[in-house]
Amino acid sequence: MKLFPAFLRLVRWPNLVFIILTQVLFYYCIYEPLFHFSRTKTLAWIIIASVLIAAAGYIINDYFDLNIDQINKPEKNVFAKTIHRRWAIIWHFSFSLLGVIATAIGVGLDKWYLVLANILCIALLWFYSTSFKRKFLIGNVIISILTAWTVLILFFAFTSPRDAIMGNSPVTIKFFQYSFLYAGFAFVSSLIREAIKDMEDMEGDAKYGCKTLPIVAGIRSAKIYVAVWTVVLLAVLVILQLYVLQFPKPWWLAIAYNTVFVIAPLAYLLFKLPEASAVKDFSRLSDLSKLVMLAGIVSMIFFRIYF
Repeated sequence: MKLFPAFLRLVRWPNLVFIILTQVLFYYCIYEPLFHFSRTKTLAWIIIASVLIAAAGYIINDYFDLNIDQINKPEKNVFAKTIHRRWAIIWHFSFSLLGVIATAIGVGLDKWYLVLANILCIALLWFYSTSFKRKFLIGNVIISILTAWTVLILFFAFTSPRDAIMGNSPVTIKFFQYSFLYAGFAFVSSLIREAIKDMEDMEGDAKYGCKTLPIVAGIRSAKIYVAVWTVVLLAVLVILQLYVLQFPKPWWLAIAYNTVFVIAPLAYLLFKLPEASAVKDFSRLSDLSKLVMLAGIVSMIFFRIYF
């Protein structure tokens, strides 16, 4: 494997593209139609910061997961074939530092709390890789919070703390609702996917003493956990579609899209979950959950169409 392709695999480039897509869609489809005010410079720096910090997190995760990945994903292990582990540490700290600098440039020193928040994200990614991911559910919750933060950092960057808390105008209230709607979707769908990945990676995790949900409570309990969160997410999505139907001019295109590309795949995941047993089964469900996340984020485009 050549160095550059190996590096792209190390930093999970499709996931980085997903982060960029999420933040660009959030800005152009939700923030801009509501406020009609350009903040593209802030957006660009936050995207750079988010990508750098996420890449640093993926690098350090693979650094500490070398032994486990040699069991679970031997064909994807770039350290064993191409990249020296010393470079991983250098890249991790360099990307993390640059991510903090990009955050400070993007939000300004008056929003120093967002700089501290991204420093906390870096710390959480480090401790996730060294410890938390091996503990019961803690790692899953951390990753889900960080996934939601991809949306929330833009919300807090574009509003003052007072406006965010008090909701002083109808536009701010809408911005709050839409921001936390998508952040909540990202959080729950990430919880689902992380639990499925834990079932997929049981063999390597168990060998190295991880205490993930399927190892501690068993596959059946892990499936019930995933099923419960999937039902919760499905219920919320169905209620939202029924709510949209009450609009004077219902968003029929949005309803059709969400039904076909978000609700139906989630229902299919719920249907296939009980019979999943082999690694390949959980791998397919994991891929499906990721596609659901992507489809859900892309649905932001309908706010641009209907606003």
